Amino acid sequence: MADPSGDPAPPATASPAAPEPASPDDEVNLARRRFFRQFAGELIQTAATVAGAAQALQRASAEAAGAILDPAAAALRDDPAAAGQVAVSPAPAAGGPPTGFRTPFREEGGFLLVIDQRKLPDELVEVEVRNAPEAANAIRQMVVRGAPAIGQVAAIGLALSAERATETTAIARRAILRAAAAALRAARPTAVNLGWAVDRMMARFEAVGDLPEDGIAVAAALRDEADAIVTEATTDHGRLAVFGLAALPVREFGPLRILTHCNTGPLACGQFGTALGIVQAAHHAEHEVKVWVDETRPYLQGARLTAWELEQAGVPHTLIPDVAAGSLMAQGEVDVVLVGADRVAANGDTANKVGTYPLAVLAARHGVPFFVCAPTSSIDLATPDGGAIEIEERPADEVLHIRGVRIAPAGTDVRNPAFDVTPAELITAIVTEEGVIRSPFAADLAEKVAAANVRHAAARRPSAPPAAAPSGPLEAAG
Repeated sequence: MADPSGDPAPPATASPAAPEPASPDDEVNLARRRFFRQFAGELIQTAATVAGAAQALQRASAEAAGAILDPAAAALRDDPAAAGQVAVSPAPAAGGPPTGFRTPFREEGGFLLVIDQRKLPDELVEVEVRNAPEAANAIRQMVVRGAPAIGQVAAIGLALSAERATETTAIARRAILRAAAAALRAARPTAVNLGWAVDRMMARFEAVGDLPEDGIAVAAALRDEADAIVTEATTDHGRLAVFGLAALPVREFGPLRILTHCNTGPLACGQFGTALGIVQAAHHAEHEVKVWVDETRPYLQGARLTAWELEQAGVPHTLIPDVAAGSLMAQGEVDVVLVGADRVAANGDTANKVGTYPLAVLAARHGVPFFVCAPTSSIDLATPDGGAIEIEERPADEVLHIRGVRIAPAGTDVRNPAFDVTPAELITAIVTEEGVIRSPFAADLAEKVAAANVRHAAARRPSAPPAAAPSGPLEAAG
């Protein structure tokens, strides 16, 4: 197990194993238990060493998910005799809801296919994104959500725009990309990963030259940067899960009772997840856990998405009204609170889905550890404290209606902030891919960001070995 104050020990290098044949009779639980080890080890290590790492990672995660959810389709895909046949996502049985582990996006045929998270858990619908403006619209409309995921979708959207503008003039191309970047930044202002990813992409564009005539070279540069963003996120979220698992409190008897808020799983992050990634790492490492799932009003990300993901992963969980968290803590039924973050200010103040701040107050009142789980890409050293974080206001309909059904009198005045800010003094620890940080946060936050930048730069050097997959608890699964 990794030391929370240092890097996880790198695993022994191994060549990727061939996929195991699957059949409809395979035990689903066994496949789920194998998922984290396979995804964290072989698939990440393989994908990080090939050209087009972003697409490779997306294909790898989709294929691993298929083996968990639809053994028949996986067997068809892996059967040489079935060449030319197409394995499709499993259809719900008898009109039931969709099932299975899912990542929020994948690339296919020159498009980015983004799961419409507004439809879950009832329907699994993918929306085509062909360029950055369409990516901005998908982010604004909550088709895709979660700070790490929207940053990656924004990066790929800009790469697609560059690929579609290879034949335009240099001046037109620059105008297209700059306008698209502005639209993406404005789509959801609180989540720092979005602006961080767009800034990285545009810095790479500017590095090519002021007005580069070679549109193919521009597209290649932006694709390379988008690939790097996705690859780094995949590695980082796995590392974060390792550190988080090592930091969890231990119960002598019975399951560790974890309370979560909003959705911080693969749908929100693109890979393992952040807070929910730690939960799944614990489950797959055979730690006994039970999750209290806040429903997360008004958009119900906990009820619709977190409960669905935990069901697919086989993690014991119970859905609760947001207002029930305090009474559960008072009765001693919560051992730790794990939440994500859309932005961590330089002093440790953290913006997250609205309702997080009251949970932190309740946790402090009842002596329950409160962990913020966020990659360093969510740390904004340029924002001094929570008072400087812009809080997004969402449409009134999200409060007035639940899934199209009005629940309040027409014309009712509404205030709908999407996020709130938790002061640093209420946070027990911040879990990152570079280790666990405890108060005072400021110096360590800056140190972890610098360490991540150095590690990412080393991984991108041609002479560097393949990025190591997380070791320890994730490898021990199954």
